[in-house]
Parts: sequence; structure tokens; C-alpha cells
Amino acid sequence: MRKFTIGLLITGVSFTTYCIPHQASAEMYVAGYGGVNFADRINSIAGTGPLAGVPGPLDDWDLQNSITYGGKIGYFPGSSWYGIEGEVFNTTPHRKSFNDDPSTPNFDPASGVHFRVTTVGANFIARYPGRTFQPYVGAGIGAAIAHIGDTATVRSDTDVAAAWNVLAGLRAFVTPQIAVFGEYKYTGATFKFDQAFGDLGGVSGNYRAQHILGGLSYHF
Repeated sequence: MRKFTIGLLITGVSFTTYCIPHQASAEMYVAGYGGVNFADRINSIAGTGPLAGVPGPLDDWDLQNSITYGGKIGYFPGSSWYGIEGEVFNTTPHRKSFNDDPSTPNFDPASGVHFRVTTVGANFIARYPGRTFQPYVGAGIGAAIAHIGDTATVRSDTDVAAAWNVLAGLRAFVTPQIAVFGEYKYTGATFKFDQAFGDLGGVSGNYRAQHILGGLSYHF
């Protein structure tokens, strides 16, 4: 009987020891998402290189709304309220034509520029760790890789700039491992395309965009 009691105690301790790390183990997830980018104008336009100091103000770049898509990996220590995530997302808010009104003398439908922004970043996330619903907010920094395409007047050029974002969202679990989420993200960067006009110089400006996103995450 004594051996049986000792054995039962050992079994119970072993079971408890197993359960405690399991409950306190880290939570990780992978997610994919997509949505719409409501890009603001690129403002504070200024010349660079030989064009630096050109009298202004220079015209803002009016950008088109576009699709945003991306993915992220997140980590929360245990069931804590804070965590970190890394993400990559891409969008193409092409610059609209300077003038696409056929009734005006300077009508030029081809004066738009193909514009692509790929952002790689890391976010700090604060959440309510509910079992079914998890509202969250976050902020992060990273690098934005912007590319403009060739046109009759602009040369293809690429810039890598420091970027930031703030976000807020709500995650809802449909199973213990699978959740759907909606998210609002506001992003910004300042880009310099020094070779946009070849030997004549380039242009710089502030980029801001609002993203409305939805996605699916799998939690380990």
C-alpha cells in the first residue's frame, strides 16, 4: 500500500509538472492577410541633387487606392497581454496622372507613375488575452522598399527608407488554433528617389497610407 501511495504521488507530481509548462508555454502564430490601401498624397515634395532648392511648392503626388497583402509571425510569452510580431506586406498605390482631364490643354494620361511599396517590420503588440475575442493595439518600425517605374519623363528608381506604423484590431477564434481578424493600420515613411530625373536630380516626399485589412491566423 505504501509503495502504491508513493507511486501515485510520483505520478501526480509528474502530471502536474507536465501540465504547468504546457499552460505557461509560449504562444506563437502565423497569419496571412489582405485588404485595401487608402493612400494619402505624397506631400512635402522637394527636389534632390541638382534639383535641391528649386522654388516651390512642388505638386503633391496623388496616389491611387490599391490592394495590400502580407503575412506575419507573432510570439506571446504564455498567456500574457504583450507580444511581438514580424511582418511583410506589399502594396501598389500608383501615382495618378498629373492631368487626366481631356478638356484641358495639358492633358497627359501617361504621366502617372507605377509605384510599389514593400514593408518589412517588427511590431510590439498589446492585447486582451481572451479565449474567443482578443482586441489588440500595436506600434512598430521597419524598412520600406519603394520603387517607381519608368515613364516618358521619370526613370525607374528604388529607395529603402525607415518606416513606422500603428495598428488596432480584433481577433476572433473559431477553433482553439484558428482565428480570423480585422485590422486597421496607419503607415508612414519619407522616400527619396535621387535618380528619378537622371542627371537633372530627383525628388523626395512624405508617404502616408491607411490600410483596412482582414486575415486568418493559426496559433501553435
